[in-house]
Amino acid sequence: MSVDREKQYMTQTETDIAFLLADATDEVEIGIAPVQAVMRGGRRRRARRWAMAAATAMVVLGGSAGATLAFAGLPGEHRAQEVAKPAPPEARHVYEPQRTEVSRGTYQGKEWHVSVQVWGAPRDENEADRQFDAMAELGVMPAEVRKPADLIGKMSFFATRGWGEEHAQQVMFNTVRKPESYAGTDLEAIATRFSSDPASSGRLVIGIVARTAQEVTCHWKDGRTSVAHPADGFSAHDDGNAIRTVDGFPTANWFVCVAPQGTVYQSAEVTK
Repeated sequence: MSVDREKQYMTQTETDIAFLLADATDEVEIGIAPVQAVMRGGRRRRARRWAMAAATAMVVLGGSAGATLAFAGLPGEHRAQEVAKPAPPEARHVYEPQRTEVSRGTYQGKEWHVSVQVWGAPRDENEADRQFDAMAELGVMPAEVRKPADLIGKMSFFATRGWGEEHAQQVMFNTVRKPESYAGTDLEAIATRFSSDPASSGRLVIGIVARTAQEVTCHWKDGRTSVAHPADGFSAHDDGNAIRTVDGFPTANWFVCVAPQGTVYQSAEVTK
C-alpha cells in the first residue's frame, strides 16, 4: 500500500529555536499502526491493505495544525513562544461525526440508503472515552479497537446501509491515523444487500475511488452493467448509481452501484 509521507523541514537559526522545536515534537508518536479491515468484498483493482497507516510528525515554522511558534525581536532579545489554542473536540467532530448520504433508493416499497460517517481523532483519554460511548449509542464499532484509548490520534469512518425501519448496518469501515490516498484507477469495493432480505444480497455495491474518477462501471453476472458518475444533491430521477465527495474524508470519493433485478455483483472498475 502506498502511504503519502510529508517531509519535515526545520530551519535552525538560533540555539533556542532548536530547543523550542524539540519541545513541540516531544509528545508526537511516530510509527506504523496496523489495523485489519473488518469487512471487505468485491474485486479490487489494485492489491492493497485497507487499514495500515503511518503517523508522521510534521513541524512547520509559522503555521502547524496544532501549534504556532512565533518569535519576535532582534538577535539577542527575548523570544516568546505563542501556542495557538487547539480546536475543541466539537469542532473536530470527535463526539458527533460528519455524515454524508451517498445514495438512496427503494426496495420492496421501503427506502434504502447508504451513508458515510467520519469521526475526528481524539487527542486524549477523556476524548477517546466519550467518543467510544458516542459510537456505541449510534450502533457502530471501530475496527480493531479493544479499548477507548486505542482511538487516540486516529480518525474512524463507517459506510452504513439502512432500509426502512431497520437499524443501519456498518458494512465498510476502518480506524486509522490517516486515510489512505487513492489515485488513477485505484478502487476498493464491497458487495452487500439492500436489507436483511437475503434475496437482495449482492445487488448493492459500495466503494472508494480516487477523487479524479469521473466514471465507475459495475459489471453484473448476467452481463449487464451500471455506471456511476459524480453527483451533487438528489433528485427524483436518481437511479442509485453515484460518486460523491464525503465530508471529512479528504483522500478519496465514495461510490455506489445498484444491480438490476435478477442479477448480482461481478466486478467494478474506474472507466474514466
